[in-house]
Amino acid sequence: MGCAKRCAKPVAAGVISQLKALMTTSNPMVSRIRAAIMKIPRGKVSSYGAIAQAAGFPRAARQVVRVLNQSHGLPWHRVVAAGGRIALPGEHGLDQRFRLEMEGVKFSGRKVRMKEFEFRFKKHAAKKRQPSAGRKKEKSRR
Repeated sequence: MGCAKRCAKPVAAGVISQLKALMTTSNPMVSRIRAAIMKIPRGKVSSYGAIAQAAGFPRAARQVVRVLNQSHGLPWHRVVAAGGRIALPGEHGLDQRFRLEMEGVKFSGRKVRMKEFEFRFKKHAAKKRQPSAGRKKEKSRR
């Protein structure tokens, strides 16, 4: 008997327990993503990537999907794919579109009109960089 049959269940159980630990609300990543999603007001939408960036985790759009799948009480219907596309298949996608239309969101074909209905998160002021102490300005010699 190969390891694939003997080891499959313990490995899968380990991965599942790691994912569950990641999705607990005590995880700061999950908390920040949930907080960003809760900021989206009625009648507005945001993309998975924009939420990840607003939470401080650029390029973590897949983590936003995981948080939405594991969490309850979030306005999940206000989160769309890039460009305003509804990424959910079948009836779930129809339900999302219906909920958005009930909030006043308009569509152009199958996509949300992002220019009108995209929620823009406020950017935090960038900290000013101070010159490092090791560098000294050279005095010009004449």
